[in-house]
Amino acid sequence: MRDGENIRAVEALNIDWIGFIFYPHSKRYVGDQLTLLPKRAKRVGVFVNQSMETVLEKVGEYWLDIVQLHGDESPEFCKQLGQHDNIQVMKAFGIADNLPFEKVATYEGTCDFYLYDTHTSEYGGSGRQFDWDILQYHRGNTPFLLSGGIGPDDVQAIKEYDNPMCVGIDINSKFELSPALKDIQSIEQFIKSLKQ
Repeated sequence: MRDGENIRAVEALNIDWIGFIFYPHSKRYVGDQLTLLPKRAKRVGVFVNQSMETVLEKVGEYWLDIVQLHGDESPEFCKQLGQHDNIQVMKAFGIADNLPFEKVATYEGTCDFYLYDTHTSEYGGSGRQFDWDILQYHRGNTPFLLSGGIGPDDVQAIKEYDNPMCVGIDINSKFELSPALKDIQSIEQFIKSLKQ
């Protein structure tokens, strides 16, 4: 997100985390448009193959709580980043037809969370879903968030999804009026439906 009024409206819905993309090639890149920040919701900064110096600079500038790494960052990079005070690290993995066991296993103990998204040829979201059943083979002690094309029509599937390591869902493009501008009414209805 990047519009201040939109950020405030989303936060008022009791959203836990709000994301800000610091990857310049993304259509949701915050650039210099980020003037208002959430007061209660945790701030998640999304980065792709950026230097430790750049990531830490943004963490300090925007008081980020969580750093989401969406590129080819190594386990060593994640571990080093997580050693800085008050920073939680989330590593994103793209899933196609199966869970990349060997790759994910190398990150065990270096991250606070994983994010499982639909595999694409580029970095970032595709607006498409992968088969969530693949995640029944998730191993290790790192909790994960479910991502990838989740929309208003997925309420029942989310309610029925049962994986003790899944600690949240990541919603994005299916709840947008335009890139980085969220549809407040749609998100509000989605949350109400999940609680029913």
